Amino acid sequence: MLAEEIESILPVIQDLHDTMAEFQKRHGWGRAIAAPQIGVHRRIVCMHVDEPLAFINPVIDQQSDEKMTFWEDCMSFPELLVKLENPRRCRLTFRDTKWQEHRFDLADDFAELLQHEVDHLDGILAVQRAIDSRSIALRRARPNKDIALRGTFREI
Repeated sequence: MLAEEIESILPVIQDLHDTMAEFQKRHGWGRAIAAPQIGVHRRIVCMHVDEPLAFINPVIDQQSDEKMTFWEDCMSFPELLVKLENPRRCRLTFRDTKWQEHRFDLADDFAELLQHEVDHLDGILAVQRAIDSRSIALRRARPNKDIALRGTFREI
């Protein structure tokens, strides 16, 4: 990617981080956001884990057979929770803002989170992945979700 192209996406990355920070301030939760959620049709995901991170052109290229079931939230519809089943582990390949390629092994909460954000990039919302018709609930009708990040997130 040319330096000018990388420079052109830096404002998008900043907007994503700012939007997520404002959402967190207003709602008290929100761990990552994808560019389509702010009307930008680019394959960019931003997340904050110890520091702001940006994933450019992320691809999930491996998934485990082992599944996990959980109630998912989404900044696109903050009053809903959706019961999903996703692979417990996955591998994410992406580029950073210096256009360096990385591969991360993700498990549990991180796998759930990044699979959710890559779905946004592919035009898929969590409600489309609900286990069944009884797997969508109002947030106030469910116990609070533990948003502590407990999974693994390591470069391989």
